[in-house]
Amino acid sequence: MERAELERRARALAVPGSRRILGIAGPPGAGKSTLAEDLARALGPGLAAVVPMDGFHLAQAELVRLGRADRKGAPDTFDAAGYAALLRRLRAPADGVVYAPAFDRSLEEPVAGSIPVDPGVPLVITEGNYLLYEAGEWAAVRPLLDEAWFLAPDDTLRVRRLIDRHVRHGKEEASAARWVSRSDEANARLIAPGRTRADLVVE
Repeated sequence: MERAELERRARALAVPGSRRILGIAGPPGAGKSTLAEDLARALGPGLAAVVPMDGFHLAQAELVRLGRADRKGAPDTFDAAGYAALLRRLRAPADGVVYAPAFDRSLEEPVAGSIPVDPGVPLVITEGNYLLYEAGEWAAVRPLLDEAWFLAPDDTLRVRRLIDRHVRHGKEEASAARWVSRSDEANARLIAPGRTRADLVVE
């Protein structure tokens, strides 16, 4: 699908005086954050804000305490209930700004209060792996999205992007490839069935 058509669909959701949430899901390395930021930039700050799911990563110290540090990125390494609670707040904006967390890849940690969402912004674009995942507390997310897209790029390209991303953030090439094969691709298999719950699949 052409980027212009995706922009048209997003713009149709951005109706001033209302608040809608567009969710962009897909496996690791699918290009979710890039597309979300591109759409928000095209619509402009008065019409769209991006709130990534990755801000709800558990802190590294908590992952170590839980014994999950070697599975960082798996569904149980996020605060899914906290993410759903934020989406509920964003669906019904009050008078004040809502602050959402971000994820700092240079620190590999979530950072609270990083993303201000003005109550007058009509479209929130949220993106992440597990927006269409049905297990546990993640099942609460899909009903909170007015529209959901699933990105399904070529897997060879996607895996190469993932390895390159890990290398940029400090991993050796061989270590990055092992992490992608063991962790990211295991998560991709969990995410794949979610495409059937999307309003649009972007090949």
